[in-house]
Formats: sequence, C-alpha cells, structure tokens
Amino acid sequence: MSRTTISERGEAPVPEDGAGDGAAGRAGKGGLARASGAVALVVAAGSAALLSVGAFLGLYVRPTSDDWCALWKTRDMGVLGIASDFYLTQNGRVTNAFLTGLIYSDGTRGPKLLPAFLVVALGAVLFLLAREALRALRLPFPAVAAAAAVLVLEALLFFAGTRSYQVLLWAPATISHTLPSLIGLWAVLGAVWAARSGRRWARAASTGAALLTGTAIGMLSEPFALVGGAIAASVGLLCLPRFGWTENRYVSTWCAAACLGIAAGLVLLSTSPGARWRRAQHPPEPLSAAEVGETFHDWWRVWQTAGGQWAYLGAVTAGVLLGLGAAFLRTRTRTRTRPRALAAVRVPPAAGPSRRPVLLVAALSPLPLIALASLAVVYGLRSGYGVTGWTYARTWTSFLVPFLLTLCAYGAGLGLLLGRRLTTDPDPEPGTAPEPGTAPEPGTTPGSGTASRTTVARVTALVAAGASTLVCVAALVSPVQDLTTTTVARSLAWDRQDARVRSEAADGAREATYRPLPIGHLAEPFFTTAYSRDWVAQCASRYYGVSRITRR
Repeated sequence: MSRTTISERGEAPVPEDGAGDGAAGRAGKGGLARASGAVALVVAAGSAALLSVGAFLGLYVRPTSDDWCALWKTRDMGVLGIASDFYLTQNGRVTNAFLTGLIYSDGTRGPKLLPAFLVVALGAVLFLLAREALRALRLPFPAVAAAAAVLVLEALLFFAGTRSYQVLLWAPATISHTLPSLIGLWAVLGAVWAARSGRRWARAASTGAALLTGTAIGMLSEPFALVGGAIAASVGLLCLPRFGWTENRYVSTWCAAACLGIAAGLVLLSTSPGARWRRAQHPPEPLSAAEVGETFHDWWRVWQTAGGQWAYLGAVTAGVLLGLGAAFLRTRTRTRTRPRALAAVRVPPAAGPSRRPVLLVAALSPLPLIALASLAVVYGLRSGYGVTGWTYARTWTSFLVPFLLTLCAYGAGLGLLLGRRLTTDPDPEPGTAPEPGTAPEPGTTPGSGTASRTTVARVTALVAAGASTLVCVAALVSPVQDLTTTTVARSLAWDRQDARVRSEAADGAREATYRPLPIGHLAEPFFTTAYSRDWVAQCASRYYGVSRITRR
C-alpha cells in the first residue's frame, strides 16, 4: 500500500512509491531540517535563560528617580489626575501619564511585573510577525529557528546596550522608549491579519485603529514617533499600487492613517501647557551651522557606541540560522513529492523589470532610513537635554529595535540563499560516471565525492551559524550577571531603609533620613546640593508623607 502526502501549498496527494532512488537523499535532507532545529534549540535555550533572569529581576525592582514622583502622584491623584498633571505642568505626554498611572496604580507591583510582560509580549509579536513574513514569501516556517532568532533579538535589545537596567527594569524608561516599539509591532501585526482576512470591514477597522494608535504614540514618546513616522511614510510610498508591488491601496492608506495620527499626537503634545513649560526650562538652541555640526557629531558618537557592541552581530547570525532552517525545511517538503507533483506547484511569477527597482529600494533603504531617523532623535535629545542629550541611551531603543530587525532580515536572506545553494542536488563530477557497459564499483555511486563535500558544507554552515550566535549570546552573560548582582543587592538595602523610614514617619517624625542607593545611572535624592532643585528628594518625601528628607 502506498503512502500519500500533501505538499506545502495544498496540492492533491500523490503516491511516494517508486522513488527508491532518492530515499537516501530524502533522509539526508530530512536530517538537515532536524539538525537545524536541534542547533536552533540550543541557541533558543541559551537566550531564553538570560531573558528569564531579566524577567525574574523585575521582582527585585525598587523605586528610584522618576519612580518616586509616579508613585505618590498615582496614589494621591489617580490615573486621570496624573494624566492631567502631565498635560498641564510636566511635558504634555498624556498617553505616557495614563500608562504610568495604570502601572503604578497598585504601588510597586506593576513595575515589578512589567519586565516579564515586556519579554513575553515582545517575543510573541516578533514570533507571529516572522511567521506572517515567511508565509507571505511562500516559505515554510521553521518554528524552532524562528523562536531562536526572536529570543536572540530580545536578549540583544535588553542586555547588549549600555543601559540594560533602564531598558528593561526601570518602568519610566520602558514606558517611554520600550513599550512604544511593542505597541507599534502589535499594530503592524493587526494590519497584516486584517489584510489576510480579505474583509473590507476588517481593513477599515485596522486603518481606524492605526489612526488612534498613532495619536496615542505621538503623546507617548517623541523619539519613537519620529522613527515610527519615518518608517510608516517610507513603507506607504513604496506600497503605492503604481509601483506594482501591491494590488490595492490598503497598505498605503494604513500607513497614511498612522502618520496622520502621529502628527496629530505630536501637535497635541507640543501645544500643551506642560510642553510649553518644559521648553521654557530648557530653551532650544537656534538652528545654525555649528548646531547642525554638533548634532552630527553627537549622532556619530551614538553609532560609535552602538557599533562597539559587537554582540549585535548575533542578530545577523540568528537570521542566517533562520534562513538555513527555512531552506532545509523547504527542501524536505519538496522531496516528499514526486516530480510530477512538483510540476503542479504554483510558482509565483518572477518580478518584472518595472518591479525590480522598487524591490531593490525596499531591500537597501532600511539602514539609511534608520540612520536618518536616529539623527532626528539625536537632534531632539540635544534640543531637550543640551550637549549631553546623546548620552541618554534609553532613548536609543526607538531605533535599535528596527535596526536589529533589519540585521536579522538581512541575515535571513543570506541564510536562505546559502541554504538553497547547499540543498541543490549535486551533479556527478566529470569523469566519475561509469563507462558504457561497465558497472560502478561495489559500494560507490556516481558523484558520491561531490555529495559528501556538499554534506560537509551544509553541516559546516549550520554549525558556524549556530556557534557564532551562541558566542554573541554568551557575551551577554557578564552584563546579566552584573545586572543581577546590583539589582538584588540594592533591593535588599532599599527594603531595610524603607522599613526604617516608614517607622520614623509612623512615629510622627516630620523629617526622615535617607541614604542614596544609586543604580542604572539614575538620579537619587541629593543628586544636587540645592534642595529646592532636588525634585527626587521632594518626591521621595511626598511618598513617605514627611515634609523633608535629609541625607543619612
């Protein structure tokens, strides 16, 4: 009795009997897919271990810097009260204040759980987007390799930079600079799902949601609004139907709605009383040739710092591993069908001459676009924080997320091309075929030397991609260890001091003593000698219900 299988695209089942000549080849190519899964599993396990530690460290997060203000304002004003306070007196970031109120509404429990939420939510959306991207390209989905790539990207984002504590564990920074990327990615995934549904109402709802989401993002984070707006505008232009890449205007309309929402949010933010007050405290320098030159200098220093983190190469190697996994899985799927079944497969038409320039621009534009968007971010930082603005590395997350995704996509393309080349059945070497009338020597087959070399090349490429990715992940072990040590040690010291200060306040003391416990390059009480300018100490005293705190 013959077995039947169904090919990847759902063609009718065909018998597999009679293909005995290729049984060994099919087994070998199936082994390649299993081997790529095993290598990816090792990479995923290492990255997941680091991310688990980071998520668990959230339980040891204790208030510092802006936490003090967010805690007492949420407690005394409520969610709507803190949103009004931000709009009228702080910076105009209404969405930021609303999310802050929600997260701090139960005291310190929200900031403790936020890191785990970020790790899970970001990993889920990247995994689902990877599946949709491969499906759009009509490629099989190697789930383990995709999970490994996603986990590596997360580990690099949270631990490879210079401000790991702020990017993952400090709630005010994650709300302003990590959460916006997460919201944007989920919005893109929703748009993809709406497009795949084929329903007009779903696309209309997705476009309306893009408008609202863009408005919220505009009042959440100015850096991400600049980056996200630039990316959305570029994608909307490339996806106009006139370029032949899309059949309708859904993508362009969605991107236009997102850009319109972001612009509206930025206008509402910039015209708020809080934003006007903040600009009065830090008047922006007039745009001049010297200021432009200094901005470029700061921008260059930002990318020098980011480029010095060689662990970011793990994004490329993880992408190569994903591409190899897709190529090997595709080969295994194809070898389960007979040649006549392969002939029935619907192959998408090759890109015509008019479409190739658009595809070339789409392939080459991400890195220059990210560079320009990051330049706009650096200029905004310089305008808001002065000459030291570029050092606020927590804001770099807004353009590091698309940067890492771009590196991974390039790596996946290289891995797919390499995998296809390595999985092409080798032809017999010239001169290896037996002469007419003679039989091959026992135990040998024509072209066996070429086949063995191809097998070695496949294994070498797979091991090299996996090993290089593991090396990049291993480079993050030391930063995670340092982060763990400092976070846990501070939490223990903070708990002891918190109990003492609360005891003093309960006994009726109007002043309490406090010893600064700095962490993550963040401000603590007494960061300045003038108490009238020490907003951290004032917020801490409001939190504890005393009139003043003094240095212990």
